[in-house]
Amino acid sequence: MTAWIKIGLRNIVKNLRRSVITALAIALGFAAVNLFAGFTNYMYTGNRDIAIYGKCGGHLTIFRKDFLEKGRLNPAQYLLSPEEIRDVNAICQDNPHVMLVTPQLRITGLASNGSISTIFIAQGIVPSAKRVFFSRMNAPKIGKIFEGRELENDKSYGVAMTKGLARLLDLKVGSYAVAFTNTIYGQMNALDMEVFQLLDAASDEMNDKIMQVPLAFARTLYDTDGADKLAILLDDTKYTESIRDQLQTAFSQRGLDLEAKTWEEMSEWYRKVKIMFDVIFAFLFSIVFIIVVMSVINTMSMVVVERTREIGTLRALGLRRRGVMSLFAVETSLLGVFGTIGGLFLTFIGWCAVDVIKPTWIPPGISRRMVISIEFVPEFMLYSFIFLILLCLIASLIPAKRAAGQNVVDALGHV
Repeated sequence: MTAWIKIGLRNIVKNLRRSVITALAIALGFAAVNLFAGFTNYMYTGNRDIAIYGKCGGHLTIFRKDFLEKGRLNPAQYLLSPEEIRDVNAICQDNPHVMLVTPQLRITGLASNGSISTIFIAQGIVPSAKRVFFSRMNAPKIGKIFEGRELENDKSYGVAMTKGLARLLDLKVGSYAVAFTNTIYGQMNALDMEVFQLLDAASDEMNDKIMQVPLAFARTLYDTDGADKLAILLDDTKYTESIRDQLQTAFSQRGLDLEAKTWEEMSEWYRKVKIMFDVIFAFLFSIVFIIVVMSVINTMSMVVVERTREIGTLRALGLRRRGVMSLFAVETSLLGVFGTIGGLFLTFIGWCAVDVIKPTWIPPGISRRMVISIEFVPEFMLYSFIFLILLCLIASLIPAKRAAGQNVVDALGHV
């Protein structure tokens, strides 16, 4: 085998320019695929973090059954009672992977500064729970979360609102406003509020409507002590499905009319983004696949033509057809190894450049600039390294088979 490698290396060096061009095509393809894989991983994890932590949705969300379909029309009927909330807490308290179980209540109404009124959609959440969610976020990736001060459990009048909503009402941090809505019993209710935080919404369309309020504020405004959902935060995303199954079993055993949804089921935006980038990645990978295959076939076909007399001589000396194919296979594999090693180097250069420059962009549907990141995905690099070498080996079979099948006499007389 060592002799085959030596011969393969000599043949690569003999036609150095062509070998370098072929290896460069492999390297560029390898780098392009891995850099884009790192970018898609950044998009996936960024959107996952926003869904789980940024929106305080948690890894699992507990509803009363049919709440998502009918709860908006009749919120009082589908609210979780204090007893049900205690039952869910009791079920989760012994699970070592559950970090937090917190009730939430979504409310809608009108916000007014005294002269201007506009609609709002608010998420009622326990302020201390919000801090736990935000502490789990990747701050350098997501960027600054808010302007102003933290919401506080004992100051239920302090709220957070999106910058677009604050602009509509001409409010800033420290300004006062009033929230109006109907209670779950249909009566009008109003509460004073102070702007503690200014946020960026997850989408442009909602940047002039969203608020986050303390759960006590939302409950007082709706005149209820219940919640429409429970958000469950886990210590690791990988346990999401298993704990969801455990909760569903526990609900059935206790006769609770509840259902658990995973963060991915609750985040339609994440699913759409993932599908889009999966399609783009498949398209890019197909292009790289074609370029690598055609480059290898073209290079090895030229090698076969140029070395026809050499092949004839080797056959005349007793080398079998399998040996000829092995010779070309080793040579092509070496080209693949050199190309992928060069691709690793180019990938590292690209990764370092993005990490140093820290370019920013405004992603589709997002209302603020974010830092672009290329994540390091070692397992994908290993898979693509092996795959490209095997691809080069397979692509060499066509010209190698043609070389091995030549008649010895004709090969020796080739000009």
